Amino acid sequence: MGKLERIKALKKDSSIQELLDEASRILKNPIAMFDTYYNLIAYTEVETDDPVWNELISTGTFSIETQEFFANENFVSFVTNANKIAVLKSDELKYDRVLALVFNRDGVKVANLVTVECETPLTTDDLIAFNAFADKVTASIRNQERFTEYGREYHNSLIGKVLDGEITDAKVYSAHIQILYDGFRSYLYLAVVDVGENGARSERLEQIRGLLKQQHRSYKFAIYSGYIVMIMSSKSSRFIPNQILGTHGDFFRQNDLYVGVSSSFESLYDLRKYYDEAVAALKNGIASGEDQRVFTSNKKR
Repeated sequence: MGKLERIKALKKDSSIQELLDEASRILKNPIAMFDTYYNLIAYTEVETDDPVWNELISTGTFSIETQEFFANENFVSFVTNANKIAVLKSDELKYDRVLALVFNRDGVKVANLVTVECETPLTTDDLIAFNAFADKVTASIRNQERFTEYGREYHNSLIGKVLDGEITDAKVYSAHIQILYDGFRSYLYLAVVDVGENGARSERLEQIRGLLKQQHRSYKFAIYSGYIVMIMSSKSSRFIPNQILGTHGDFFRQNDLYVGVSSSFESLYDLRKYYDEAVAALKNGIASGEDQRVFTSNKKR
């Protein structure tokens, strides 16, 4: 039986560690799995003389210097633009490596698999088998709530970091930002949702975010500074409520919600600017006393 057939024969209900151990034996190279924040999830117990592998295994992550190296070697852009698998080569690395993407049931990239060519050379058959292995791991974690929740909270954390100004270097963080672009159309809008002061505010924020997520599964959500932040997209640079928010206008009135929407934009690195714009639209709209629930910015692109 060939490597691809052996990978396909792995039981998807096996644990992540069992899958990694079996695949490592088949591909005859070490394999590790880490999340989109570079935090180690699992790895095979193989001793290597590869410094990058050893850093991940010994510290549980990659240092910012290593992340900058990945960016400077264009590894980040290779992975960002890959459908599922990327071959990473550099004169600065002791060994070549292959990285594959793992998705949760919402289609969110939640983890990376990496195998390092330090035991045996990686052939074309190995690459095909490793690609199939990524599918096997994706199938294995599909019903694990941990990865479903992680995907949702990843958006929450990432949006917060952009709004706080922690993420500014497009070269280093493009792989992270790309996750926010996934599934979006040309033009972006940012909305802030005011849930009011009814009862336990934090529980209400979570409740309303969950309801909005059910209605708009392709949009990205966060809770930030007492608002629900919703990043939306459209083919049009002009905000058309029914096209972007759907036919759920009554939802906001029924739940006593007010929404401020920014003008359109295209770069997620500009998120803070349009967040402030949406907050201003919300506050000005509420102060105006108008009998509506969705307020848009007057600013033009």
